[in-house]
Amino acid sequence: MTNEQKRTIAELRSKGATYAKIGEALGISKDTVKSYCRRNNLSAPQDTPASDTAPSVCQECGAPLVQTEKQKTRIFCSRECRENWWHSHPEQIKKRAVYDFRCAGCGKPFSAYGNSHRKYCSHDCYITARFKGGGCHE
Repeated sequence: MTNEQKRTIAELRSKGATYAKIGEALGISKDTVKSYCRRNNLSAPQDTPASDTAPSVCQECGAPLVQTEKQKTRIFCSRECRENWWHSHPEQIKKRAVYDFRCAGCGKPFSAYGNSHRKYCSHDCYITARFKGGGCHE
């Protein structure tokens, strides 16, 4: 990469140009531009439209968040914060896949999340119905 290309990358990046646009303008790979920018701390300016819609602090603890270009928008600073928030807000979980059944073993009603083909309420009912209900070949 020439010094002229390096100067152009720095200039375009400061104006908010994407890696792909810079690569097209200079006739080099966007991955080459990306690695050069990362090695030289050339990030896009913070006043780009994408950063305006992204949350700036963690939803759980209020710690500042760093958003990365072309990645999913972060709303939590860590796995622990995400898990703590979801454990304290179970009413906001959208459980669309809850199914109601009647157990084929004991006959009791039960509900299951995520599996629409369940037949038994527990492993014990399955074992009892499958192997102790007369179908055993001893």
